[in-house]
Amino acid sequence: MNFFLMQFLIIPLVHGETVKRIARECGFELSGIARAEPSPDFTRYEQWAAQSMAGEMRYLTDRRAELRRDPKSLLPTARSIICVGKLYNTDPEAKDPAISRYAWGSADYHDVVREGLEKMVGRLQAIEPFEWKICVDTAPLLERSYARQAGLGWIGRNTCLINEPLGSWFFLGEILTSLEIAPDAPPPDRCGTCTKCIEACPTQAITPDGIDSKRCIAYLTIELRGPIPEELHAATGHHIFGCDICQEVCPWNSRAPVTEEPAFAPREIPGLDQLAEMTEAEFKAFAKDTPLSRPKYEGFQRNIAVARSNRD
Repeated sequence: MNFFLMQFLIIPLVHGETVKRIARECGFELSGIARAEPSPDFTRYEQWAAQSMAGEMRYLTDRRAELRRDPKSLLPTARSIICVGKLYNTDPEAKDPAISRYAWGSADYHDVVREGLEKMVGRLQAIEPFEWKICVDTAPLLERSYARQAGLGWIGRNTCLINEPLGSWFFLGEILTSLEIAPDAPPPDRCGTCTKCIEACPTQAITPDGIDSKRCIAYLTIELRGPIPEELHAATGHHIFGCDICQEVCPWNSRAPVTEEPAFAPREIPGLDQLAEMTEAEFKAFAKDTPLSRPKYEGFQRNIAVARSNRD
């Protein structure tokens, strides 16, 4: 075979710009490419876990922690990681901030993001076959670290990924792929000397080493099993599912756009007293296929009881 023809045949058909165009067409506002190699952030992750900052989230500290060292643990043939961000921000006047705005919609974001990533895989496979694995939040992958390396944004003091023009109201997802795609470069950290998120956190959960989950309202109202420590009741305030304070005060979110995704549009949410009167069956129907099912009925009622005591 002619040498020049051989060279032509091995030229990859999928390029970064192709990936980004397809990502936009599949509903993702952010996209970029990172190398599928160990992240330099893993050491910091180990140190964070060693300080017991994960609380009871054992999926972050058990055998799955080591899997986060190298993305090839998830896909041995991985060469590149396609990272995407899907905007979920909605009108903050539309709902009561007792529930974090990522849970205002009628669908589970895992399903919405995965569906978009599956469409991307199909479109890319039509160009060039490859091995792949989709990750959406639950996989043992340092997704914010790879999103930063892929150029989607920097990791702020509140540990959220922040994109300079669009803010931090994003769900992240990844496609590990055997394709060799030229990587993007991480942007500079633009938090500067700003400490608004640290100052605004009512439980002082934001530390120089990351979020102390044991004090974070999102952890206390979603991930924690059992009672919320009494010394944190007052600081938890009116929150019954998650907390958006550190994002709401971030200057980079002052002009954040609003999502056009119908699944994330705010739905009708009953008031605190109505929620308190829900039976377990009613709660399951209300929370079905949404993030609100995460704390289960007992956890949700626990949160409501604390919020009502703070109100009264």
